[in-house]
Amino acid sequence: MKTGLYGSSNNKFSVIFLGILLISIILFQNRITMGNSASQETFKVTVTQPENGTLTITPALPENGKVAAGTVLTINATPTDGFAIDSCYIAGRTNIEFMTEQTKITVDKNMTLGASFIEKDELKGFTTINNVVYAQPGVKKLKYDVFKPDGAQNLPAIVIVHGGGWSMNCEDVMRGLARELVKSGQYVAFSIDYRWIGNGDGDQTPVTMANIIEDVYGAILHIQDHAKEYGIDPTKIAVTGDSAGGHLSAAAINMVNRIGDGGFGAKEGVYEYKPTYMPAGKSVEQVRKELTEAIKVAAPSYGVFDGGSLRRFVGGNNNEELKAIAPMDNIPNASERAVPQLLLRGTTDNLINNAAVQTYTDALKAAGQTVEYVQVPGASHAFFDWKPDARTKATFKQYGVPYAATMKEFFDKVFYPEK
Repeated sequence: MKTGLYGSSNNKFSVIFLGILLISIILFQNRITMGNSASQETFKVTVTQPENGTLTITPALPENGKVAAGTVLTINATPTDGFAIDSCYIAGRTNIEFMTEQTKITVDKNMTLGASFIEKDELKGFTTINNVVYAQPGVKKLKYDVFKPDGAQNLPAIVIVHGGGWSMNCEDVMRGLARELVKSGQYVAFSIDYRWIGNGDGDQTPVTMANIIEDVYGAILHIQDHAKEYGIDPTKIAVTGDSAGGHLSAAAINMVNRIGDGGFGAKEGVYEYKPTYMPAGKSVEQVRKELTEAIKVAAPSYGVFDGGSLRRFVGGNNNEELKAIAPMDNIPNASERAVPQLLLRGTTDNLINNAAVQTYTDALKAAGQTVEYVQVPGASHAFFDWKPDARTKATFKQYGVPYAATMKEFFDKVFYPEK
């Protein structure tokens, strides 16, 4: 009996003990879960509702806008009648843009989301091919966008190089200019990206100005390599760009003779550019010759052209290196090679002054080159930029549209002289 009674008491104790243990485990797990939830990182997500369309976010944002890190949001942009998507975007120093009506983003920082729409008529007559990768020499994939008129065949190409102090923006910022330049159906436009100077892209080895110039040549060579696909004549190329892109487009046309594989400053007195992309089976001598013959005209807008001004951005005391990256120190004589150029600058530009552009104009004239310097009344810096905000769009409409027409007329003199 004692054993039975003892065994019965023991069983009751065991059941009670297990019950208490189970409750304790559940409470402990709840505390951990609540603690994790309370400590999970959140970010503020703000939505800017656009004009000429609507923007919806799924899942719906809470009233305070606080969203858990790692949450995947679906952005849906719906244009009103008569309009089309320009981009969905994450606003920032350099906007991150997506050229589709729906996209997914992962919340990993405080962010402002928006959408931009454009009149459908502005997109008629051409097709846009986005994000063609031409090289990846570092962390960032280098790419360009193609603006191809319907039925394009053997047309001249216009290569556009964006600005941003060599350290921000991408090819998207030049799409307004590209659209204007292809509306006539006479040109195919390419808006190209390049590495940001220094460690801006996350590269451990700092990117130099020479590297960026090599990227520009690499993009042009990749475009030539796909000429048939894009409907261009690879022997007829114009280059243009604004601000930093003004410098780079002037460098592209002036410095073709520096293309080589001897390195940039690795040997005393040797400053050569090896393009980031090299066509299969071609030597640097071949591509130098082909680019020399192909790049026929340039329109560098409000750019930096002399070594002294470039020193502010690249530093250093090596005058030979500065000369090797300065378009003004690399102007060929017209008797050897023609490099006709249209120079544009706004009269209220507080970054690039009139004297600097006039000095470059005079240097081109002294070399016997054809040059036109046009000042744009009332325009400030970066009037060729296109961004989703209303102010930038209005500036482009006021100045970018009419002076894109001026640029096209200048190019026409080279590629369509009979008209």
